[in-house]
Amino acid sequence: MASSSFSPIIRPKTSFLPSLSATPLLKTKQKPLSRAMGIVCGQKSLNILADNSNREHVLSAVQKSLSNCLSETHLDQTVPGLKSKTRGKVRDIYDSGDYLVLVTTDRQSAFDRILASIPFKGQVLNQTSLWWFERTQHITPNAVVMAPDTNVTIAKKCSVFPIEFVVRSFVTGSTETSLWTVYRKGVRNYCGNALPDGLRKNQKLAKNILTPTTKAADHDVPVTPHDIIKLGLMTQAEFDEASTKALCLFEYGQQVALEHGLLLVDTKYEFGKGPDGDVLLIDEVHTPDSSRYWIANSYEERFSKGLEPENVDKEFLRLWFKDHCNPYADEVLPDAPEELVCELAWRYIFLYETITNSRFEVPLTKEPIHDRISRNVSQALLSL
Repeated sequence: MASSSFSPIIRPKTSFLPSLSATPLLKTKQKPLSRAMGIVCGQKSLNILADNSNREHVLSAVQKSLSNCLSETHLDQTVPGLKSKTRGKVRDIYDSGDYLVLVTTDRQSAFDRILASIPFKGQVLNQTSLWWFERTQHITPNAVVMAPDTNVTIAKKCSVFPIEFVVRSFVTGSTETSLWTVYRKGVRNYCGNALPDGLRKNQKLAKNILTPTTKAADHDVPVTPHDIIKLGLMTQAEFDEASTKALCLFEYGQQVALEHGLLLVDTKYEFGKGPDGDVLLIDEVHTPDSSRYWIANSYEERFSKGLEPENVDKEFLRLWFKDHCNPYADEVLPDAPEELVCELAWRYIFLYETITNSRFEVPLTKEPIHDRISRNVSQALLSL
């Protein structure tokens, strides 16, 4: 995408997915994992993370950009017409009056705080989400209007539901709200889901489950569907529609991921009501920030041996911080090692390339990222 102009979402030319109108809601049945492994294209394992032909090129660019991450934005000072700024963990959201301007930064969050800044992360997340937004319209409409910059999405204003729809397929995780953490503590009914005794870490569940959380200011809180309605956070009809869409999105995401040698382990979705009252998918979709991915063909062997799955997400960075501090309680956290920052940048890019079957374009211009974004957003808003 040229840095001097803006464009609407580009529809990538791909042939491995069904057409957007060809996949009806709730049509696909989930295959047993052992059976589904037989259709994995090109047996993938983590050695391709090291052997991939683009790795050295990307890592070189990542290292050169370690001091040039997009950690903060101030478009309200550089773009005429932006009224206010809301700073999220990763995204900075600006109000333009009729639309919202969402800038995806390079901030890396976990444990409800910022751990580091990862070069190109914002671009990867934004482009990954746009790819999935485009390909999931057969399941749900979304709020995207256009993408004027590789780090930016302009979206419809929505009345956002204060719920994150977390869908899980495995018993895993390391945070306080992860399924393995609560299961290990003896919880057997989680967010309205009955869990059997005897499950092991990283074991596949009998079926995908929904474990919603409230979007609290400091940390997310698990909640049951019954309490969502009782507390007035959503109506029954709104929850039923959003939860059905979440489960369908996840099943579709699993299908696409498996076709590329990956397991979509868990993820979260957010929804809101658009100006016309439709329930719209917002925020991000199946990114390595919102989702956990494992290498498919090595999962069963590693699980049988009690080994951790080969992951292509931020879990290894989470685990490093848990090993070196108390990320929930310590006021000051240690700096993430440079090699881990570079590795995470590469894994995010690897995941984007693997899922989209396209090459990640490293920005070639030396223009400051904030200047580029300011110019592109200014031009885009003039056209709306």
